[in-house]
Amino acid sequence: MNRPIAQAHLSQLAELLAWMDEVPERRSLAPEARTPEGLWWEVLAGEDEKAWVWLEAGRVQGYGALVPFWEGAALEGPIIRAGDGKALLEHLVKKARQEGYPTLYAFPEARNRYARDLLEQVGFSAEHTTYFYTIGRTDLSYPAPPGYRIELAEPCDPQVYRDLYSRADDGWSLRLHWTDEELRQHFLGAEVALFMAYAEQGQVPVGMAELELDDTQAEIAYIGVVPEARGKGLGRALLGAAAEWAFSNPQIQSLQVRAHDHEKAAQALYKRLGFKESSAVVTYALELF
Repeated sequence: MNRPIAQAHLSQLAELLAWMDEVPERRSLAPEARTPEGLWWEVLAGEDEKAWVWLEAGRVQGYGALVPFWEGAALEGPIIRAGDGKALLEHLVKKARQEGYPTLYAFPEARNRYARDLLEQVGFSAEHTTYFYTIGRTDLSYPAPPGYRIELAEPCDPQVYRDLYSRADDGWSLRLHWTDEELRQHFLGAEVALFMAYAEQGQVPVGMAELELDDTQAEIAYIGVVPEARGKGLGRALLGAAAEWAFSNPQIQSLQVRAHDHEKAAQALYKRLGFKESSAVVTYALELF
């Protein structure tokens, strides 16, 4: 049966998430926390998140939640170990409609056929696949092409950041809705770094790489170059600058990058440099109105 998540469920939810982590075929977007204390702050204390569990014989055997995303909501899960996964998913869709969300997104691992089949049964459509590649500590340095330079952007100028996203024709528009203060706070921490590429004759950036650090792994969350500066190796140089900065930290043991399914050139580059595919996530969407 479906029940709103309560504090009494948190220990069993942590066990369910650990079960999900064991094999790629079970994975979907989920809370980051893996302890009852962390889940309390992430799931129960968050005002915007609405979460439910599926109970079988009084045990937590499923989980799903709604979190704001773009102009709609994203679905955490569905994570089902036992019980009626479709009933939980239909409940989440019903709640999303009641909240007035126009679109509901879901992000299962590509190998998670169970969750993908459930999503397709209730009307979700696959939009695209994002591939993640990982490499260990290695030298990825690469010179900027003639006429360009790459610098660490300190501090981040919110308007310059937004303008560059727009000029790069990027589809990841979520950050464009952040306020100036939200963007400044995001880049203030030591775990985030922004590299910008400039044409030598001006101060207007033509490309950027955004790097995030998490314990022993660094991730390039985004690389973008404006159309008029593409095809010159600038993206490769941005990758090299971000990797060199990340691996200058002795705690960082690996670097992760991502590429959508249509970005064939980026995928080929990562494989050529020695990156190995670590996971693939399918973006699903359901129009609710």
